[in-house]
Amino acid sequence: MEGWDKGTKSTVGEIPLLSTRAGPRDGEAWRQRLKEEYRALIAYTSVNKAKDNDWFRIAAANPEGTRWEGTCWYVHNLRRYEFPLQFDIPVAYPQVAPEIELPTLDGKTHKMYRGGKICLTVHFKPLWAKNCPRFGIAHALCLGLAPWLAAEVPILVDSGMVKHKDDEAAPTEASASAAPPS
Repeated sequence: MEGWDKGTKSTVGEIPLLSTRAGPRDGEAWRQRLKEEYRALIAYTSVNKAKDNDWFRIAAANPEGTRWEGTCWYVHNLRRYEFPLQFDIPVAYPQVAPEIELPTLDGKTHKMYRGGKICLTVHFKPLWAKNCPRFGIAHALCLGLAPWLAAEVPILVDSGMVKHKDDEAAPTEASASAAPPS
């Protein structure tokens, strides 16, 4: 993992590696893989909380564990920017990494594909392929989504493409207070 800062290397080192090579079509083996995924996600969340770096909530959106939804956030200039997060587990998982989607950012940056799928091809996908099946959802969040948010959110905010929720609500409140009493 050349090129990663010491903090990222340390965090990745604390996320358990997975061992079951199974995807959604593999029955009992997939259920075993899901248990490993949950263990890794719980460990990653615990590490983040211990380092006061809590930045996402995620859960399986269906009983099969093939659809995941949640929220992620990034703090820029002391303001928290939140984004809905979702992805499907590919049929070829774990050989193929999940395509993480941030639908509210769709079309706001060139480092994104249609539907709000973040671009991970150049840096993350080779790393995923090299570490298959040991990497899982927690690794995709840590080494894929987290660096993407760190690179893109400040640019999106500074360019005005993303507004803080308080800034979006302010004009409505101002116009409501300026309305004449009835």
